[in-house]
Amino acid sequence: MEKMYNVGKIVNTHGLMGEVRVISRTDFKEERYQPGSELLLFMKDSKDPIALTVKSHRTHKTFDLLTFEGYTNINQVESMKEGILKVPEHVLSKLEEHAFYFHEIIGCRVFKTDGTELGKVIEILTPGANDVWVVKPEKGKDILIPYIADVVKTIDPAKKEIMIEPMEGLLD
Repeated sequence: MEKMYNVGKIVNTHGLMGEVRVISRTDFKEERYQPGSELLLFMKDSKDPIALTVKSHRTHKTFDLLTFEGYTNINQVESMKEGILKVPEHVLSKLEEHAFYFHEIIGCRVFKTDGTELGKVIEILTPGANDVWVVKPEKGKDILIPYIADVVKTIDPAKKEIMIEPMEGLLD
């Protein structure tokens, strides 16, 4: 079976007209949620995904709001809550050099240039100018690493390893 990638989670309904509230897990919202795009909905209690075609997309506060073709009221989408939206690997676009999908970064071990391991990337935040990687060390609190050239020196998705040069105060 083809590998699937998480692009969002349906957390609630929105209004009465079949709109759902999604916490997005993709850095390609415009592409993934474009009208006509196909998404697969995976529910916890079901083996088979539900194929959905995006009818509309808009943002509201920190959420992405989606409607799907054939789903026109709240009663039809109520059962989608807690479902995970995924796309198959074959729809992923080839990225330009030094660009990576979230799934290529999450799970990577992070090392300082002196070889000291800091932990693993567990999440990627997208607050604005640059992404921020949340690194979970074996002990202690999470470390926030900005994805900027001054800090991130090498990324090897095949080895699941990232090398950084922490700027002053980053690890304090």
